[in-house]
Amino acid sequence: MEKQDSATLSVVKGVATSVIITLVGVLIFAFVVKSAMLNTGVIKSVNQFIKVLSVFLGVATSIRGKLGLVKGIIIGVLATVITYVLFAFISASVHFGKEFFIDLLFGLIVGGVSGIIAVNVKKN
Repeated sequence: MEKQDSATLSVVKGVATSVIITLVGVLIFAFVVKSAMLNTGVIKSVNQFIKVLSVFLGVATSIRGKLGLVKGIIIGVLATVITYVLFAFISASVHFGKEFFIDLLFGLIVGGVSGIIAVNVKKN
């Protein structure tokens, strides 16, 4: 039971870390966009980079032990869904279209790869 609680806690920690990094990163970038005229291609690319980086950091800082792939995928998917819902709520626009599923796929892939890396890198 302890191992399961520990695994659940590490996933919750990873999701929370990822969501917080995403929110802070997007808010900072929004201030940059407001002061500089950037085209929409740059904005979408930077937002995607922020999401990928946040999932990677959330997984890398929270995953230890075994099942890195599984825990990473769970963190990536949950963090993607939670941030999508938060931003949809903030913008008062919920649309589960192609962009959502692309973000979900990125979250799944980045989370899984990050989980594999996290459990195989020696921590000091």
